[in-house]
Amino acid sequence: MNALAGRRIAKISGTPGKTRMLNVYALGAGSREQGAGDRGHRSLLSAPRSLYLLDLPGYGYARASQTDRRAFRLLITHVLDRPRLAGVLWLLDIRREPSDDDRAMQELFAERETPVLAALTKSDAVARAARAHRERELRATLEVDEDQVIVTSAREKLGIEELREAIGGLIRKPPGDPGLAPGVKLPPGPG
Repeated sequence: MNALAGRRIAKISGTPGKTRMLNVYALGAGSREQGAGDRGHRSLLSAPRSLYLLDLPGYGYARASQTDRRAFRLLITHVLDRPRLAGVLWLLDIRREPSDDDRAMQELFAERETPVLAALTKSDAVARAARAHRERELRATLEVDEDQVIVTSAREKLGIEELREAIGGLIRKPPGDPGLAPGVKLPPGPG
């Protein structure tokens, strides 16, 4: 989140699994994320509007009770069912094999036909020569297309601009549903 925004917006812990609730970050118009102002950086957004990034609790590596993990899964399912959801940025540690929870999430994404970008994180911990090989392995294991996977390192700023561009592509696609309550219709457009 911090690398995408270009500044510290999220608190980082050295211990995985500290996120215990849904955290919402507004980027774009009215925010101070990189590219929103006149700093010479490109924004995720092509127009002056906002984008919301939702940071959900980790479902796999978190040291949480079964009850908490079940609650996390229900929260994730609720978010995936939102009609205005543009897609999911799925953070996966490049050093680890996908867990059973990762597989369950993958099935959930597929069932809902959720657009997914898989960001392979912590690539700075893998030798440069091994990164491309590891990316191919994970892409095959996860059965995702090449354009759905981006190797990243917040520490080295590797892949961050590519990730911004990919997210921008996701949010520029017109939503299939305006997210209105059942029975509510948009007013007719001009002309």
